[in-house]
Amino acid sequence: MKFGGNAVASVERIRHVARDIVAKHTALESIASTDGGSLNQIVVVVSAIKGVTDDLIQVCDSIMMGERSKVDSIIHNIEEKHKSIASNLCSNESYTRELSSIIDALIKEMSDLLKGMMLLNEVTPRSRDYMLSFGERLMAPMLCYALKDIGVKAEHLAGKDAGIVTDSNYGDARPLMDTTRLRIRHRIMPMLEQGIVPVVTGFIGSDQHGNITTLGRGGSDYTATIIASCIDADEITLWTDVDGLMTADPKMVKDAQVLREVSYAEAMEMALFGAKYLHPRALEPVLDKGIPIRIRNVFNPECQGTTILKNPTAYPSKIVKAVTAIRNVSLIDVRGSSMVGSPGTAGRIFNVLGENRINIIMISQGPSESSISMVVRKSDLDKAVNALELNLLGRLIKGINVTDDAAIIAVVGAGMRGTKGVAARVFSAIAKQGINVIMIAQGSSELNLAFVVEDRYAEDAVKALHDEFELDKINR
Repeated sequence: MKFGGNAVASVERIRHVARDIVAKHTALESIASTDGGSLNQIVVVVSAIKGVTDDLIQVCDSIMMGERSKVDSIIHNIEEKHKSIASNLCSNESYTRELSSIIDALIKEMSDLLKGMMLLNEVTPRSRDYMLSFGERLMAPMLCYALKDIGVKAEHLAGKDAGIVTDSNYGDARPLMDTTRLRIRHRIMPMLEQGIVPVVTGFIGSDQHGNITTLGRGGSDYTATIIASCIDADEITLWTDVDGLMTADPKMVKDAQVLREVSYAEAMEMALFGAKYLHPRALEPVLDKGIPIRIRNVFNPECQGTTILKNPTAYPSKIVKAVTAIRNVSLIDVRGSSMVGSPGTAGRIFNVLGENRINIIMISQGPSESSISMVVRKSDLDKAVNALELNLLGRLIKGINVTDDAAIIAVVGAGMRGTKGVAARVFSAIAKQGINVIMIAQGSSELNLAFVVEDRYAEDAVKALHDEFELDKINR
C-alpha cells in the first residue's frame, strides 16, 4: 500500500491511514488466516507531506541564488510542521518521546547538510537528492509510530535500508533490479514473517556507493511497484485523493467518470500523457509478473477505484477510454534544406538536446525531411532553443520556429487498435470547435492518438472529444 502526500498531511489524516486502512486490512487478513486462509502481510510506502518536496526544491533553488532568509524561513516551517505532528500524534507518551527524538535527529542532519550547501553556495545533483530525501524520511517514522500507537507492529525504513539500489543518475535514478530484488527480499521478507508492517520511504533509494538518490517526482508509486515485484506481492494499492483513473481531468470535464478497469498499456499511455496519480515508470517492475494495481481514494475507501490489469474485461466495446492533456509545453520546429536526405540529422539534433538534459515529449517529422517538430516542457524552452542555436543554427538547420504556449491532447484506448475512422472522428470534433491542430503523432501500437493545439484551446478540445466518444456514459 502506497499513501500519497495529501493522505498524510495532518495528525488526523495519519491516524485515519493507520487506524482505518492499514490496521483494518491487517485485522481482516488476520481473521481470514484463523479461518484457514493464508496471511497476506502488508508493506506500506509513504510519500512526504504534501508540499514539503516542493518546499525543499525551493530551498535548493534559493541556495543557488544566495537567498539566505528565504531558506531559513522554509526550513523553519518544515521543522515546525513535523515537530508539531510528532508531539501530537501518539497517545503513548514513550512513543511520543521516541518519535520526537527521531524527528529531531533528522532535522539536525538536514540543518548540517544545509550549512555545507550554503557555505559553498552550491547545489550539486547529489546534494540536491540528499536534501529532497528528508520529506519522506521525516514522514515514514511518523506513520510507523501511529501504527505502533494502535497496537500494530511496525518498523520504518528508508528506501536505502529497505534495499532499493539504483544507478547514480541523481534526480531520475533507475533501480538495479537484480541487486534490489536480493536486498529487498533479505530485508523485508523476515519482517513480514514476524508480523511486522514495514513502513518504507517512497521516492528514494541509494546508488552502489551508498549515496541517496531519488526516482523522480511522483516516485513513491515507483517505489511501491519495485518492492511489490521483488516480494511477489498479490496486489498493489496506490491510495491517493481521487477515486481512480478518470476518463478526463474532472477540473476540465465535470461529468468525467472513474474507469473501473484499464490495461497496463492503457494506464502507461495515460500516465505518459498527463493523467495524474500514476508515475509513468511505475508499471515497469510489475509488467512481467502481472501484479494488479488498484488506485483508490484514501478519503473514500468504500469506492473500489480503478484496477490496472494485464487483460481487463470491462468496456469491451469502448474504442476510447480517456482523453488527457499535457499543459505547460512548447513546440519547437527546426527547418533546413540541408536536413533532406542527410543521415544522422535527427540524431545530431536530439544529441544536442540530450547533452543539455532536455526531455523531448513528442516528435513529428514529415516525409519531406525538411523539418522536425518537437514538444518540450515550457521550463526547458529557453535552454533548448539556446542549445540548438549555438550548436546547429546556420549549419545543419536554417531556422527555428517556436510556439510558446501549447498543449498536447491525447485520446487513449486499446479499442482504437485496428478500428477505422478514429482519427476522422477526433479531428472532425476538434474542427467543429474551430481549433487548429498544429502537430499530430500516433505510434504503431495505435493505443493513443496525440496532437498539439494552442494551450488556450486545451480545455475545449478535451471537452469536445469526451462528448464525441460519449465517455460520460462509459459506466452505464
